[in-house]
Amino acid sequence: MEFTGFPDEAFVFYEGLEADNSKIYWGRHKALYEQAVRAPMLALAEELAGEFGEVHLFRPYRDVRFAKDKSPYKTHQGAYAATVEGIGYYVQIGADGLHVAGGFFAGGAEQLGRYREAVAEELTGPVLERIVADARAAGFTISGDRLKTRPRGFPADHPRIELLRHRSLHAGRTYEPEPWVHTPEVLPRVRDDWRALRPLVDWLTTHAKR
Repeated sequence: MEFTGFPDEAFVFYEGLEADNSKIYWGRHKALYEQAVRAPMLALAEELAGEFGEVHLFRPYRDVRFAKDKSPYKTHQGAYAATVEGIGYYVQIGADGLHVAGGFFAGGAEQLGRYREAVAEELTGPVLERIVADARAAGFTISGDRLKTRPRGFPADHPRIELLRHRSLHAGRTYEPEPWVHTPEVLPRVRDDWRALRPLVDWLTTHAKR
């Protein structure tokens, strides 16, 4: 299937789901989800796979086993291309628009330990610092789960303490659902953003892989 953009109905679907996150709403609108959300995202994933590797779609169902919020459905559709476990490229659509990102999204204690060792190392840490600064200058927002204090074993005055506090690290940006989002222009936008984030993903893949 050729990717032609995300129709306006995709965003209308998620606006409705945010207002009524129920099995009744999902059942009544499942066909719309399949046609306006899942099918275009699969087509986009196929287009991106040639350069970035296989792109997987996340399931639309939330894992509510340990969550206070028992809403059964995610209010966005995400897809990812992993370079190694927990690291790679990400794209999603939801009521607020199109979000594109890349970085270190999740990992265990050993993987996090390798990340912090590389950040603290004087040969590799400053490289990440420059990559993050370049991504921010290019308009990406730097985010991720972070400790409120310094990680154990590192001094509070370490020159890269802000990066060391991260338990996950990714850069991304969100595009509002403007008219171009309904067209094939989405593909080059996502591709260009993923290419711009490749230095970050490559550094993380090299230094924080399991």
